[in-house]
Amino acid sequence: MKPEIQVAIVEDNTFLPKTIKERLSVFPDIEVVLHAANGSDLLEKIKSNNQIDVVLMDIEMPIMNGIQATELLKQKFPHIKVIMLTVFDNDENIFNSIKVGADGYLLKEVPPKELYDGIIDTLSGGAAMTPSIAAKTLKLLRNPNIINSQEQIEEIILSTREIEVLEQLSKGLNYKNIATNLFVSPHTIRKHIENIYNKLQVHNKIEAIEKAKHKNII
Repeated sequence: MKPEIQVAIVEDNTFLPKTIKERLSVFPDIEVVLHAANGSDLLEKIKSNNQIDVVLMDIEMPIMNGIQATELLKQKFPHIKVIMLTVFDNDENIFNSIKVGADGYLLKEVPPKELYDGIIDTLSGGAAMTPSIAAKTLKLLRNPNIINSQEQIEEIILSTREIEVLEQLSKGLNYKNIATNLFVSPHTIRKHIENIYNKLQVHNKIEAIEKAKHKNII
């Protein structure tokens, strides 16, 4: 019997969609039928398969991020449910996801059964949310001004040296070249980049550059 629920995964990391698909494979009523590498890729692919029931959407992606994609997807296909599935649980992402019409927000570390239940709840009209996300959502609804204050904080979190490293990264230079240009060791550059990723809450170079530009850091 054909699975009742068709799922799309939008994720730029090539390994994670396979992992998510494996987690969901134990539930016979769900089938992952589409994978897109970013929001733009999803919007193109879904033209020929708009019978998708649920999209599991990453947030930080190159070309078009998950929040932008969700907004456009909801305008064209409002019947498709969108659950943000991400490592990012900061207030700005939660607020913006809800604002553009996301139906749920789960962290990628969620166990398979909880992910399955979240999909079922969302299709039944609920809003799938990791408990910590639900608490933050309530806080944001009570005080949306939190976002503005957080954005101001994020604009000044990087040191002068970290900004210099980011600027070099954005020019396509590798660690060794950056180290030479800044008169430090490659090990020091790796440490700076590790700190940058932690502060910006990203997990690769593309996301770091994209977010830094979005925040007018570089």
